[in-house]
Parts: sequence; structure tokens; C-alpha cells
Amino acid sequence: MKPPRFQYHAARTIEEAIELLARYAGEARILAGGQSLVPMLNFRLLEPRALIDIGRIPGLDAITGGPLVTLGAMTRQRSAEESPIVQTALPLLREALRWVGHLPTRSRGTIGGSIAHADPSAEIPLVLLASDGSVTVQGPQGTRDIAAVDLFESLFTTSLVPGELLTRVHMPAMPAGTRIGFDEFARRHGDFAIVTVAVALTPSEDGSTARANPESGPRYAQVRLAASGVGSVPLRLTAAEAHLLQHGTEPASLAAAAELAAAAADPVGDANGSADYRRHLLKVLLERTLESTVRPTAKRLAS
Repeated sequence: MKPPRFQYHAARTIEEAIELLARYAGEARILAGGQSLVPMLNFRLLEPRALIDIGRIPGLDAITGGPLVTLGAMTRQRSAEESPIVQTALPLLREALRWVGHLPTRSRGTIGGSIAHADPSAEIPLVLLASDGSVTVQGPQGTRDIAAVDLFESLFTTSLVPGELLTRVHMPAMPAGTRIGFDEFARRHGDFAIVTVAVALTPSEDGSTARANPESGPRYAQVRLAASGVGSVPLRLTAAEAHLLQHGTEPASLAAAAELAAAAADPVGDANGSADYRRHLLKVLLERTLESTVRPTAKRLAS
């Protein structure tokens, strides 16, 4: 397969990239890692007039720590996976990156590119949503921040307006003691996931998760649950979160939370499975991931 003809531009600055986007008036595409864009070009699913390569723009691959961790849009997925900052402050992202494609894919693919592509089955947009993250975009009208909950609008569609460029990704550092869980089901390792779940359980400020009534299981100050592959965008499982915060984490409560999550999902059936099949996968994966995250012997990945 051959891609269509296009003009190629290697932008040297963010401003130059934005100027080029304006010049082509919606008929140009940003080239970051190219792991999704190039196959779409080869299959003639896209026929842009131009590609704007942002790989040479200085500073777009930086990772900075702090209460709010920032990753440049051109941060390679493998670089993020190996980053000490990500390992310490964003363990959920680090765990999710292990599930992204294969090593060559992660060595070229970028954090910002995956988010801007907005594939509803992708791991990185899911973690952004589960982490209450945000992105910074820059365009002709200036710079603005978009919360993850407002970013993903529908299949492969974000709330960026024509001419805007995603430049940075922000995720709050996870508090010490946060327990994380991540799991997905795919036909083969490295394939696009059919359903994925992400779990982050944060203890109270004193580090305690215990309750006077031990039968209710450990309780947490914050519960973050999200899933992908069960709708046109990543889904935050708010009803299941509220249930666990109120009722604790004993086995019956985990099962009830998984049922609530499945009920809230709105999957679309396709060649990989019907809508009912995806709901069932969500219920099974979430309950299983919650159990492995909550049990006392679970490994704490945040310190």
C-alpha cells in the first residue's frame, strides 16, 4: 500500500507548526510518532494535502516532576515508561504503557500523539481521564488548557479546534500509598484492546485504609475507575466509584461496583464482539482488577 501524495514540512517551532496548520486550513495533519497516522495514510483512510512534522521542535519531549507532572507532547512512550519521574509519580501511566503495542511501537509512538488521536480503545487517553489530567493546546488565538473530561468528544475526535496543536500533557502526581490496577483483554498481546480497565485507590492522609468494621473491607479517600472499549470515548466509572467510597471494598461491594460499571457503559458491537460481550468483559475485568488491587498483599506501586 502507498500513501497519497502530500507536502512535507518539518516545523522548527510551535509557532511555525501553527502557521502551517493555518496555511492548509484543515487539510494538514500533524506527524508526531506516526504509529497510527502512517497506516491510515497507507490504507488511504486519510488524504491530507500536507504533513507537519513536529519531531524537531525543541523541548516537546521533556518530562518535569512536581505535584503536577508535565510530559511534552513528543515524549516517546518508551521514554515515559523508563522515566524515574513517571515510575514514582505516575505509576498508573507506567503500568499502562507496558500494554501499548510492542517495544518498537512504544519507541516511536508519543504520549501527545496517542491522546490527540483519541482512539477509544487506547491506553494513554484512558489513563489521562482516570488521573484527572489535562492537556495544553496552542493555536492562533493563544494557549488554553483542556481537562481530560472535556477533551474526548467522540470516536477519534477531541475538542481541539482547527489550527490548534497539543503541546503538553499534565497529570497530578499520585499520593504516596496509592494502589493501582490495570488490565485489558485483547485477542493477542499487542493487539488493540477490546476492553481495558484502570484502577487507582488512594488512602486517607494518615495512610490508613482500615475501618472500625473490618467486614466492609478497606476504605479509601479517593477511588478512580475508568474503562475504554465500552463507548466512543474513554469512560469514567463514577457510579462505581461512589459505591466503593460509600460501601467499602469487601467482595460483595466490588461485585456491585462492577455491575454498576457495566450498566453505565454504552458499547457498540463490532467484529470483535457484541455490545453485551463488551459489557460482560468490563464487569469481569473490573471486578478482577479491583480484587487484586484491594487485597492486602497487593504490591504498592506508588511510594
